Amino acid sequence: MDRRSFLRTSALGGGAAAATTLAAPAYAQGKRKLTMVTSWGRGLAGVFDAAQHVADTINAMSDGSLEVEIKAAGELVGAFEVFDAVTSGQADMYHAADYYFISQHPGFAFFTSVPMGMTAQELFNWYYHGKGREFHDSLGEIFGLKSFLAGNTGAQAGGWFRKEINGPEDFNGLKFRMPGLGGKALGYLGASVQNLPGSEVYQALASGALDGTEWIGPWADEKAGFQEITKFFYTAGFHEPGAGLSLATNLDVFNELTPAQQKIIEGASGYSNSWSLAQFLMNNGSALERLKAGGVKVLEFPDSVWDAFGEGTRKVYDEFLGDTLFKEIFDDYTTSMRASSGWLSVGEGAYRIQRDRVMG
Repeated sequence: MDRRSFLRTSALGGGAAAATTLAAPAYAQGKRKLTMVTSWGRGLAGVFDAAQHVADTINAMSDGSLEVEIKAAGELVGAFEVFDAVTSGQADMYHAADYYFISQHPGFAFFTSVPMGMTAQELFNWYYHGKGREFHDSLGEIFGLKSFLAGNTGAQAGGWFRKEINGPEDFNGLKFRMPGLGGKALGYLGASVQNLPGSEVYQALASGALDGTEWIGPWADEKAGFQEITKFFYTAGFHEPGAGLSLATNLDVFNELTPAQQKIIEGASGYSNSWSLAQFLMNNGSALERLKAGGVKVLEFPDSVWDAFGEGTRKVYDEFLGDTLFKEIFDDYTTSMRASSGWLSVGEGAYRIQRDRVMG
């Protein structure tokens, strides 16, 4: 049994033992202030909005019994330090993209996005009506977290480049910002992959520290100002076809809350999950038109590049399938994705093609 499997079994077994010995949980009384740290710079379009939305919703739904105070990246801890801050008890909860924490366990990537993985709707299907939430809980118990999906960007763009990408060889030596398993896959194409917090990307691109970057999509990217630096924008990316954002609460803190307060956090997260996706999708189309009008060249990767993305993706999965829990999540995730896609492609997919053809 590998170490992570042992930790998981120990965590689950310990929880079961505790449940048999404790007569009843002791809930904190009165108003509870919760500090939320985020991986987002204050005001960062879409992602900070999602964190603010879930905090405001918890505050409103709890009728004053909970007060969530947001700390943006750098205000209490750095963007990539929020996981440790919450597991250690320095903060009560974080809002972030869980693939930032694949060094803790690669399985966290599935709750943001994995290369050639699920769209937002497919992720929702797996999370709420498959085993996705169960796996999120399993990972959380290992590290002392209670996590929920609490935002989604929808399909992310392929990114911004200083030159056109005509083949896989154009990635060789390219300094490119891409977190998560997608970044690891890009590394197999020879790219020099960087992982920077969102608030640092513009300066890195402007200074030449990066040759290109992905961020989110037309609206958030326009707000970030990348079109001021380069005019080559690729619409579809392989790395994040439906990127989830997570709200994670320290498990001890979560267990001290009343059942009603726990449900409020769960409900607020679910509401913010759909609210966030709608925000991105509502704004992306008009932002894309503005980018085009401003001289941005909107492109798609050629098939040879997509083939290379696929090859790199398979190599990344091979790296981690030896981990028992990762493989368990991967197998269930893949089965669910194929089941959802089977209907979406012939139902909604076929309809949208015909609608756009007939109605223009």
